[in-house]
Amino acid sequence: MSAIATASSLTRAVRFYEATNGKKVVMAITGVILFGYVLGHLLGNLQIYMGQERIDAYARFLHSQPGPLWAVRLVLLAAVIWHILAATQLWLLNRSARPVGYSRKENVPTSYAARTMIWSGPILAGFVVFHILHLTTGDVLPAEYQELHPYHNLTAGFSHPWVSAVYIVCMLMLCTHLYHGLWSMFQSVGISHPRYTPWLKRFAKAFAIFICVGNISIPISVMTGILPVK
Repeated sequence: MSAIATASSLTRAVRFYEATNGKKVVMAITGVILFGYVLGHLLGNLQIYMGQERIDAYARFLHSQPGPLWAVRLVLLAAVIWHILAATQLWLLNRSARPVGYSRKENVPTSYAARTMIWSGPILAGFVVFHILHLTTGDVLPAEYQELHPYHNLTAGFSHPWVSAVYIVCMLMLCTHLYHGLWSMFQSVGISHPRYTPWLKRFAKAFAIFICVGNISIPISVMTGILPVK
């Protein structure tokens, strides 16, 4: 009986996901996970302004908890894969439903960010791989990499103009992606009303700008000497 109930629940879940609304809900849920990670990651990195010992100690603490650390990594990996899969399927569904583009684009909502979502997503996924190779495994600049010394790795890496340029450009792209993604998430779960919709848009914009400015401030601080290489 339990096997039948499990199979029935699985069938309903598959049917739900096959629908457009199901894919949007999946994107919203995985989006919440990714937004939470982006915020937590930034707050951790901003400890660089509290000194080398503080952020290095933070890195040692994280790596002293391998179980929770890998659990978070696996959840993030699953969220990224599912998020990209649902986004791609939605894009293909929309494209097949409207094979001929409109002669006039409507400005609803955040037209530029909305039109570039399908491209910014894969580019940002590629940037995540670059980021891991740079600051987690040390494969990008192996001669400068020091295990569990994020202050040195960040400042040494961002002392190269091309590395800082990659991060700054990708963070600007992340800003537009977060703004439209966060706003779309509210709509996907049915949070839309003339009374508080403007406030939700302001929140999405403020969140995206905070993440963007916070992340960009680090390479700029390194290049201007505010954060010296150690």
